Amino acid sequence: MTQGKAIFITGGGSGIGRAVAIKFAGEGWFVGIGDINEEGMAGTRALLPAGRCFTTKLDVRNRGQWDEALGAFAEAAGGIDVVFNNAGIPIGGALIDCSAEEIERTLDINLKGVLFGAQAAYPWLKARAPGSCLLNTASAAGIYGVPGASVYCATKFGVRAVTESLDGEWAADGIAVRDLMPGFIETPLLDIAPNRKSNEAIRDRVVDAKLEITPVTTVADAAWAAVHGDRLHTMVGKTARQAQFFARFLPGLIRNRNRASGRPLG
Repeated sequence: MTQGKAIFITGGGSGIGRAVAIKFAGEGWFVGIGDINEEGMAGTRALLPAGRCFTTKLDVRNRGQWDEALGAFAEAAGGIDVVFNNAGIPIGGALIDCSAEEIERTLDINLKGVLFGAQAAYPWLKARAPGSCLLNTASAAGIYGVPGASVYCATKFGVRAVTESLDGEWAADGIAVRDLMPGFIETPLLDIAPNRKSNEAIRDRVVDAKLEITPVTTVADAAWAAVHGDRLHTMVGKTARQAQFFARFLPGLIRNRNRASGRPLG
């Protein structure tokens, strides 16, 4: 059954994924949500127009589950126009404070999950090209590495690299590849500790550093613009735009501030 334009979103049970689901559904798109949090998916579904949402449990680390999820969604939607590789988890603190399990889990979800998602999405997006799009959630942490975020920065630099690589690989197929690079966004992820040895919420670090927290709806609007525009990387929020400026024009200043403070700049 054809549902018109269709977007599949990972991590759609909360935060950025939920906001993007609401945005695209409001524009008349059929929305698919893949998440390990079934309660969160149900909450998102309740916010969308009746009959315009498909949900499926998905662990982005599992390549086989990707094929099953996208196949089921494509059958429900009649095809897939956009896959939004958004699922991710935060990790922070000194590298030596992060456990091997925390590092591996972050790499698996934030980076391996994006690569698996791109592989699985390719045939569906090619079938709808030109005009189809792979959209990835990178981060301002993928612009310049900051102390206290080495593992997270590594994953988001990786997502940025995947976007740039596939932009070249898939251009001949008519598939657009884009990413979002948000700073600190008003989502539940801000209210958890960066690692198991810390009892300080990420939000506390952000507030102490006097960094901007951007409304999640701003990211949803940026996602819509990214899918429909030609910008490879979309900076979202003041923190991201500042990081881009300093990394390009004043990298020495960022380095000196990082070395002097040992705390994230954003």
